[in-house]
Amino acid sequence: MKLTILGCHSATPRTNTNPTSQVLEIKNHMFLIDCGEGTQVELRRNRIKFSRIKHIFISHLHGDHYFGLIGLVSTFRLLTRETPLHIYGPKGLKEIITLQLKLSDSWTNYPLIFHELTSKKSELIFEDEKIEVVTIPLKHRVYTNGFLFKEKENERKLNIGAVLKANINVAYYRKLKQGADVVNEDGVLIDNKTVTKDPLPPKSYAFCSDTVYDESIIPIIENTTVLYHESTFLDKNENLCERTMHSTARQAAVIARKAKVDTLILGHFSTRYNGYEGFKEEAQEEFSNVLLAEDGKFYEL
Repeated sequence: MKLTILGCHSATPRTNTNPTSQVLEIKNHMFLIDCGEGTQVELRRNRIKFSRIKHIFISHLHGDHYFGLIGLVSTFRLLTRETPLHIYGPKGLKEIITLQLKLSDSWTNYPLIFHELTSKKSELIFEDEKIEVVTIPLKHRVYTNGFLFKEKENERKLNIGAVLKANINVAYYRKLKQGADVVNEDGVLIDNKTVTKDPLPPKSYAFCSDTVYDESIIPIIENTTVLYHESTFLDKNENLCERTMHSTARQAAVIARKAKVDTLILGHFSTRYNGYEGFKEEAQEEFSNVLLAEDGKFYEL
């Protein structure tokens, strides 16, 4: 599982800071999460193949989280894309994008499929045999969701030496990986655990931006491997949180501690600050394992 930060700052783009966008690579999927201005430029800068992006998740309809979407959709058309593109986001996103395509006579030559979200409760929005994605309802000035990406239980690993010694036909290897007991060539039932090893524990990634401090998300993200939580402000500007519906670095860390996550990544920094080490310092007073997001940085999770 690999996370690439394309942009991690709030409000307006600047020459050295990009608004929110990131790419999560997990179980052969490449998910684009939010799409602020300049996203396609950062995709190229980070050598991420456009053709591998088949699912885009938009948290809410504030410009710093989706103003790059129409440009990316249009570029896919110019690149003669044929693969379907699925976009998950708040109701209204389809109207915004299709109106721009209509008035510019730039309809896509590939299937563009919108999955508009309206529920204020957590819901499953994507699932295949290896992964599932659920929403994390957030509290912001407009309807907003975070997203939780969860691996399903991994297959057991063959202890090939033990398998050969047990005289098991290769036709049963798949069943062994799925955890089943099998009968060997001598007609003896072989206990699965004697010839396989436990799989790696499934990993998970929670994306939470933008939101005011909200403990109601804790049951959804509990025990998550990595949590990305917005940290727009430092303690000295906490008074701005209620009006803007954002969080401080310390508040993000409290959520991480109470949810018992493994790692916290801070992001969505206000550009009013000249440096960001203060975010990490304040967060670490509540939770030890803290990383700072940075444009162009990637994490092997």
